[in-house]
Amino acid sequence: MSSSILAAAWVRICYHARKPVSCLCLWTMSCSSPAHPVDDAVFDDPEWIEVFVDDFDGESLDRDRWTTCYWWDKEGCTNGTTGELNWYQDDNVSIADGTLRLEARRREILASDGRRYDYTSGIVTTGRNSWRIERPLRFSFRYGYVEVRAKVPAGQGLWPAIWLLPTDHDIRPEIDVMEILGHRPDRIEMNYHYTSGSAQNEGLNWDGPDFSADWHRFAVEWRPDAIIWYVDDKERWRFTKRALIADEPMYLLLNLAVGGDWPGPPDNETVFPALFEIDYVRILQPKALVDKST
Repeated sequence: MSSSILAAAWVRICYHARKPVSCLCLWTMSCSSPAHPVDDAVFDDPEWIEVFVDDFDGESLDRDRWTTCYWWDKEGCTNGTTGELNWYQDDNVSIADGTLRLEARRREILASDGRRYDYTSGIVTTGRNSWRIERPLRFSFRYGYVEVRAKVPAGQGLWPAIWLLPTDHDIRPEIDVMEILGHRPDRIEMNYHYTSGSAQNEGLNWDGPDFSADWHRFAVEWRPDAIIWYVDDKERWRFTKRALIADEPMYLLLNLAVGGDWPGPPDNETVFPALFEIDYVRILQPKALVDKST
């Protein structure tokens, strides 16, 4: 991708839709700080394209856009590297009242990996549900702006997340748009995991309101010179080590884990079923970038 194509895009977009307004600042290599807002006429600017959108207004999950397990799906799945206590199941994912619902339940299950799990939960991804890398993904992209409007659950041992992974099934680079540990529902964890000689992790947490009490917008702008994290349209952190920024296609994941090495197990006060609710997912890219890739 030439720098001239990316540098050409420097636009402020106020995204105006049926659902609550999200004001996005999308720019690339020419710009180091957000511009001031402009009027909604910019929404119609042809230089930017919405490349993926789901408002979850249908009666069921769109299987052309989403799968309900990791690529190692075998009648369900889990993430063994993080020590999660749940087995992801298709019936823990549902659509109701215009929202995607990822539901964690206290339910014992004998899984296909031969282990018993005390909890089931839900995950959706735009990746594959097969280890065969030659199979197409639901959706992937390289650079752009991702925004998710969501409401998280509170409770010890609950771990909702919005994140990006590479399409080659590697575990790095990983861009964590948002992670929240249920015992601290007022703290957003923003992280970037990459490889530079060895595995590296950088991140920041930000304390805000109780994110389980209402809906909030979580976003990342991923561009060649920076990864920028936003919460409710305000920048909260940026990573600017350009040589280390992911430059390969990635796909989106949203999940609600139960337990794990980081949050610890649920306790007697954790309420089940627990819901991670998503109002919409939107991904935008500069038109010049989309045209170049087609």
